Amino acid sequence: MSGGLLVAGTTSDAGKSVLTAGICRWLHRQGVKVAPYKAQNMSNNSAVVVGPDGRGGEIGRAQAMQAAACGLAPDLRFNPVLLKPGSDLASQVVLLGEAVDTITAGTFRQLRPRLAETAYAALAELRETYDVVICEGAGSPAEINLRAGDYVNMGLARHANLPTIVVGDIDRGGVFASMFGTVALLDPADQALIAGFVINKFRGDRGLLQPGLDMLRQVTGRPTYGVLPWALDLWLDAEDSLAYGRVLGRPAAPHGTEWLDVAVVRLPRVSNATDVEALATEPGVRVRLTIEPAELAAADLVVLPGSKSTVADLAWLRETGLADAVATHVAAGKPLLGLCGGFQMLGRAIHDPVESRQGSVPGLGLLPIEITFDPRKTVRQSVGTGHGGLPVHGYEIHHGYVSQADPGLPPLLTGDDGVGEGAVLGAVHGTHWHGAFESDGFRRWFLTEAARLAGRSGFRVAPATSFAAARERSLDLLGDLVEEHLDTDALWRLIEAGPPAGLPFVPPGAPPS
Repeated sequence: MSGGLLVAGTTSDAGKSVLTAGICRWLHRQGVKVAPYKAQNMSNNSAVVVGPDGRGGEIGRAQAMQAAACGLAPDLRFNPVLLKPGSDLASQVVLLGEAVDTITAGTFRQLRPRLAETAYAALAELRETYDVVICEGAGSPAEINLRAGDYVNMGLARHANLPTIVVGDIDRGGVFASMFGTVALLDPADQALIAGFVINKFRGDRGLLQPGLDMLRQVTGRPTYGVLPWALDLWLDAEDSLAYGRVLGRPAAPHGTEWLDVAVVRLPRVSNATDVEALATEPGVRVRLTIEPAELAAADLVVLPGSKSTVADLAWLRETGLADAVATHVAAGKPLLGLCGGFQMLGRAIHDPVESRQGSVPGLGLLPIEITFDPRKTVRQSVGTGHGGLPVHGYEIHHGYVSQADPGLPPLLTGDDGVGEGAVLGAVHGTHWHGAFESDGFRRWFLTEAARLAGRSGFRVAPATSFAAARERSLDLLGDLVEEHLDTDALWRLIEAGPPAGLPFVPPGAPPS
């Protein structure tokens, strides 16, 4: 068997990533050898994968999550092309895990044939290895201005003859119009691959929805394979920080008598915002993303997350008054955590001839370190220890490194090579390691220390919270939703047999491509 399916969406954040993961988990439970795939991802939330040559490479965080749903270790082929935006006009290109170029919209057209060739080859290899490959599209297949060079949505579906389902988020409104319009804007050959629809995030009486489903089938000739209900617990491993609301997850009641309030600065070019998800799994920890200085003043712990453009985001901190709010927070003795790019901002100076090319700029001056950017990108998985020898696992993705530090500055972590990583000075903590707080013991120590510094004597960490278990519960919930709310028999027929024959054309359609 060499089955496949493409999950497309009416918009970005319509539910493609979670539906792909849910279908993967459902198939994995049936004993199917299944793998995820996304030809091209645009996201600064990435995961580190060790490639066949032993070197670290990057893929989208969502594809790493989907791999876990399949019971697999992440593979560079699961996301062969990753675009990491550094500004509104330029993105770093990561090809099979390795950063190869920085492009603009104009230069992307020149590079696109090479990217498409690599993506198609990766999919072909996966289909030879696995029984089923569940592919995720990007954005919407009805982005008709981009259709000519598309190799992620209908370009991919047509290349590999993949049946395609379109998922729409009913919580946004206009779901029936967007589903009809998605089909009606495609040319006949593309429409012939659109098998049907899935509605996501429905709240209320299913009976009230049925007339719309019936009419959608009448006007498109295609069924709706199911309606997924709104599920508050599905928030781990977001593909983009914009997928988060202001508060992450649904915080459980505190284990002690007090809450710990965590404010995460939503940087314009935030990278790997998923780091703070681990903090949000702890009972009594309220994690919110914010751009308001007043909210930093009210927080117990402030987090500066990673950034794809450290110098530019540091300038934004100053322009918005957030830098002053951070300084005031630290002056009050309250804890501050900097992660990767956020850690780099805490130093006395940043020397950057690589990413921003602005040379030397002053940092926030909260740690006695200096950061220098190197053209070579550090991409690796990391293992070491934290406070009291607590085991810590993480990963690194950065160009900047600590080029100067005051003697005797304590590290936050120690790698398994015995070299210190990050820094601690009073209430200020920083590290280049992403994912460190997924290590349960280290996270509990850090939150306990943060509560002490913030004066939250009534806060207590729960003794048995497991981030890995929380992620597995989320993946199992996705599998449950697919099994309970989708027509899995019909999905199975699509995967086995391919696009249904005789699907009607929906006018007006685009000119043939």
